[in-house]
Amino acid sequence: MLIQRITIEQVDLVTDLFNQYRIFYKQASDIPLAEAFLKERLSNNESVIFVAIINEQPAGFTQLYPTYSSMRVSKNWILNDLYVEAGQRKQGIGAALIEAAMAFARNDGASYLALSTAVDNYTAQKLYESIGFIKQEPDTAFFDYRIALK
Repeated sequence: MLIQRITIEQVDLVTDLFNQYRIFYKQASDIPLAEAFLKERLSNNESVIFVAIINEQPAGFTQLYPTYSSMRVSKNWILNDLYVEAGQRKQGIGAALIEAAMAFARNDGASYLALSTAVDNYTAQKLYESIGFIKQEPDTAFFDYRIALK
């Protein structure tokens, strides 16, 4: 298995995987949209994408987004997307992608790498906890709010 960070010229390695990821989360299949979104993120330096290659074929990917902490005065990373092709699961690909993301964030000087997952995604929760991620309890000092803009 080879884990590598992709450039905008290599977006085709992950476009189909990203589309499959979106379908997994109940979004309509749209390859042109997936490709355009990924190219825009990379061309604007808004994300970092790693791909797992097995037998010269892409088998999974992860996409990280930067976030900043004023209190910590640091740049940190959110592991926003992680997907392994259905036929390639249970081979350690997800863990290898997460380890690559952690190494990247650490080398970038980040204080932390954060992620979220669905409350019923027990497989992902088990993987994250086995790597050492700690499930956060609801914050008692701050509330999170969100407003839809579209």
